[in-house]
Amino acid sequence: MDRARKTIHESRVTLSALMGPQDANAHGNVHGGVIMKMVDEAGALVAMRHARMPVVTVAIDSMTFMEPILLGNLVMCNAELTYVGRSSMEVRVEVTAENPLLGQSKVTNSAYLVYVALGADGHPAAVPELIYETPEQQARAEQARQRQAYRKQQRDRESRETI
Repeated sequence: MDRARKTIHESRVTLSALMGPQDANAHGNVHGGVIMKMVDEAGALVAMRHARMPVVTVAIDSMTFMEPILLGNLVMCNAELTYVGRSSMEVRVEVTAENPLLGQSKVTNSAYLVYVALGADGHPAAVPELIYETPEQQARAEQARQRQAYRKQQRDRESRETI
């Protein structure tokens, strides 16, 4: 049985929120955990829209905060699929902070996250294949395959070390 096929743009998501006092850390900037939660939510929404079933987060690659995010900034998490396996999906999320009064924005960080779709029985389930429409999408998919191979290698090494 052939799996359905979908394009990247069919599941893209932008999650936006205005950062207020409830989001502050001890330095008066936005707490990194607030941004990490938004990134995970945006990524999960992309994966759910693609799979049309529940997903769980299985990996988050390193997330480096290159710029502080200030209170009063509008934070936008732009998320899209980069790669799809049988039941797993890699999503790239880019975070942009905008000062809405000045109209100035900057990319503050990005991350790659991996989700697995769960069927009605709670086990991993097959998801639609991903159609790559541009050379850039194909290049990102190849980079994602390399990241997946590295993650698998790390997971296998860690499981051998715990035995």
